[in-house]
Amino acid sequence: MDFYITAFLIVVLFAILGSGVWIGLSLAGVAWIGMQLFTSRPVGDAMVMTIWGSSSSWTLTALPLFIWMGEILFRTKLSEDMFKGLAPWLEKIPGRLLHTNIIGCTIFAAVSGSSAATCATIGKMALPELKKRGYPDSIAIGTLAGAGTLGLLIPPSIIMIVYGVTANVSIAKLFIAGVFPGLLLAGLFMAYTMVWALLHPEQIPPPDRELTFRQKLHESRHLIPVVTLITAVLGSIYSGVATATEAAALGVVGSMIIAAFQGVLTWQNFIDSLLGGTRLYCMIALILAGAAFLTLAMGYIGLPRHLAEWITSLHLPPLALIFALMLFFIVLGCFLDGISMVVLTMGVLLPTVERAGFDLLWFGIFVVLVVEMAQITPPVGFNLFVLQGMTRKEISWLSRQAFPMFVLMLVMVLLMYFVPDITNWLPQHMGG
Repeated sequence: MDFYITAFLIVVLFAILGSGVWIGLSLAGVAWIGMQLFTSRPVGDAMVMTIWGSSSSWTLTALPLFIWMGEILFRTKLSEDMFKGLAPWLEKIPGRLLHTNIIGCTIFAAVSGSSAATCATIGKMALPELKKRGYPDSIAIGTLAGAGTLGLLIPPSIIMIVYGVTANVSIAKLFIAGVFPGLLLAGLFMAYTMVWALLHPEQIPPPDRELTFRQKLHESRHLIPVVTLITAVLGSIYSGVATATEAAALGVVGSMIIAAFQGVLTWQNFIDSLLGGTRLYCMIALILAGAAFLTLAMGYIGLPRHLAEWITSLHLPPLALIFALMLFFIVLGCFLDGISMVVLTMGVLLPTVERAGFDLLWFGIFVVLVVEMAQITPPVGFNLFVLQGMTRKEISWLSRQAFPMFVLMLVMVLLMYFVPDITNWLPQHMGG
């Protein structure tokens, strides 16, 4: 019976989504139908209380602040300065300037929180430069597709805030837990780029000019604003001085100071960043509210408990369960964006995950990583859409270039599973 109810609700959800209704309203609509048909609980007051409770959570305050910070930085010269500061140090590494994609995305991810913003910002600046200097499009775009997803894994991350709220996990600890996996994944991307460059030396242009050590240090001055902002935001969380919400407010102030020093903090840019952040947050908040009501409806119907019992009855070993969940998220990512995937599934999956003995902090980083993988899988890979808009390439071609990065993310999942301290060590030693 539970299977038929689940199948019915899934069909209804996709039918409503396919009709063009917003995701948040679609989730709330399915929840209303489910409670109305399969429970005796009055729907109206349950819906009002749940939507208000999920929307007015103090923990959620960090989300619009981090989004606003990213919107402000998107309108500064921060990405251009990063390229100027990084390029001189990469001339001796196999692949040379191809690494600016990866390192630039890693740095910008630490002040953005959005995969699409990271990919778009670094892509706008790096791809024309690399093309002008003769680097092949295939590896330049492929590494950008993979590294752009680091906006989700390296804190501050919007999707970590969403997961922390839905799973009742410390957002500060989630942020810190994402640091090592994010840096390690960036290292894997760079290692792949070096191997590719060594196998295809004829496709790597010679260096433009040799710089002395003093000249390199002089160029590095462009990195001072972004390094200062990252240190202020993440350092305040790591030291226990600030909560995630307070650190987000600090990030907004810091980004405004950077914009002011660069001369781009005009009234128009301020209004544009505020409106852009408001629009994006309202969309996410509506999805969260709809998902909270759907989670409540699922609870009254009993689906999470029965699903957890069914998966438990399969007696899957932990590694098989992780692979099953990874496949589930990758397939789901073909139809939904990352935030929708998290809020739509956590209410159902978390009881199963807890029963299997997984730490919810570790599982949060795992979810972010597999959502990253979904960002570069067609037909609805959001990073692929961003790259298609910038390069005018076919989605199929972009997918082929991004596939090696997808494989490296799979390797990262295995590393996290067999060496859980990659995720857990830093939060265990975090101050505060």
